[in-house]
Amino acid sequence: MTPSRSPASEPSRSSLFRHSDFRRFWMADSVSQAGAAVTLVALPLVAIGPLDATPFQTGLLTVFEYLAFLVIGLPTGAWVDRVRRRPVMTACVLTRAVLLASVPVAYWLDVLTMGQLYLAASGISVCTVFFDVAYQSHLPHLVGDGGRLLEANVKLEATRNIAQVGGPGVGGVLVGALTAPVAVVVDTAGFVASALLLSRIRSSESEPRGRPGAGLGSEIAEGLRFVFGNPLLRAITLTAAISNLAAMIGASMMLVLLNGELRLSPSLCGLLFTAEAVGGLLGSVLTPRIAARVGQGPAMCLSVIVSGVLWLLALPMFQSDWRFAVGVVLQGLGWVAFMTFKINSVVFRQQLCPRPLLGRMTASVRFVVWGGMPLGALAGSVLGQSIGVRQAMWVGASGELLAVLPMLLSPLRTMRELAGTTADADDDAPTALTGPSHDGR
Repeated sequence: MTPSRSPASEPSRSSLFRHSDFRRFWMADSVSQAGAAVTLVALPLVAIGPLDATPFQTGLLTVFEYLAFLVIGLPTGAWVDRVRRRPVMTACVLTRAVLLASVPVAYWLDVLTMGQLYLAASGISVCTVFFDVAYQSHLPHLVGDGGRLLEANVKLEATRNIAQVGGPGVGGVLVGALTAPVAVVVDTAGFVASALLLSRIRSSESEPRGRPGAGLGSEIAEGLRFVFGNPLLRAITLTAAISNLAAMIGASMMLVLLNGELRLSPSLCGLLFTAEAVGGLLGSVLTPRIAARVGQGPAMCLSVIVSGVLWLLALPMFQSDWRFAVGVVLQGLGWVAFMTFKINSVVFRQQLCPRPLLGRMTASVRFVVWGGMPLGALAGSVLGQSIGVRQAMWVGASGELLAVLPMLLSPLRTMRELAGTTADADDDAPTALTGPSHDGR
């Protein structure tokens, strides 16, 4: 039974705008994402351009960018649950800045190699694992549960996409004007600014209370049992895993096709990623209304199906003529559709999970969902080298359509509201997870 709440206890729509610590958290994430959007274009173009990398070598760079989720994804959650999260995030963004700064320095000294790019990508991958687990675990502590948590996730996803709108385009322009290694400097500056903003958050974070005698293995197993023991969470996690694996088969070859084979300029390559970011922004704004009108479960299923169809239609349009514009629009529309699944799945996980288990739950999900990404990138690299770049992308786009199957085979397909329980370290009272209201709160 859902505990009743008085109207006064409900957060107002503008409540998080007045939450100074959330504003700093929000700005830190947005600045970091803007810099990362530049590197999304710049780093692969460093490999393709100055280093003349093959499709396999370029795809292998993507493998290293996500490999840490597969290698250390599970123990990371248990480690993060034992420490304060914000210092972890600050250390991660500063380390990423140092690793990225090494790329232009090596380029200017004429000693840059693919081996260094792989090492930098691997280190960044490790930092990303720790940052993402700490980030998603810290947000409920910062803003609370219920409507505020949904509001926070919608705002973060919306502004993340706003920051990414200009990033790839700017990255393409910088690569064209100043070379790809120089463009990486922008990302370095973004991570430094993000660390400064995180350091200004004033709210204190209590020291996590560990369980006496609990070993790392048992804590990891507890996180996995929580994820796979809930049929709804299990279906959502498997859908995301299949989608990511298939997507990375194509994504690892995208710039190889556009810049390497079609000889499109870096600015045009960046335009595609800008369209994805614009689509993600629009989709994040529409998500609450779509879920409220259709129902959360059906909306998430439709989200994956429609986005998969749109991305499949976009692929043949990637040509070096007017059809490229059509492909860009279809790719962006795919992200409009996909955001309903993305945002609702994150909110559902955060609402469902007890606070002391948040890190392990997030790490378990990320291990499954993101762990498939280096495998997909590796498959894309092998397929691109053996059967052709565009043919490899067809394999990935076709695989996207299979991602919805776990949700269609679960109760999610007919559930208007994803009901669950939530508990924090001090309050074990169950509450219902209701769908977003019509006002988008």
